[in-house]
Amino acid sequence: MKTLFALGVWCLLFVLCWPLAILALLAWPFVWLLSLPFRLVGVTFSALFAFLGALFMLPARLLGGGRVAA
Repeated sequence: MKTLFALGVWCLLFVLCWPLAILALLAWPFVWLLSLPFRLVGVTFSALFAFLGALFMLPARLLGGGRVAA
């Protein structure tokens, strides 16, 4: 759905101002390459926080916290 919306916006831009639409089409790979390091940093921090959360919850999981005995 997100891709369809982006395609629709690009088609509207192409109708209104085609040079700007062509420029956006040509510039998109470079913008993607420039944003790639920021995505990698985001994934790294997400993994770090997940690891820290699992590490802090480990004693509770080992002691059986949260489970109800039947």
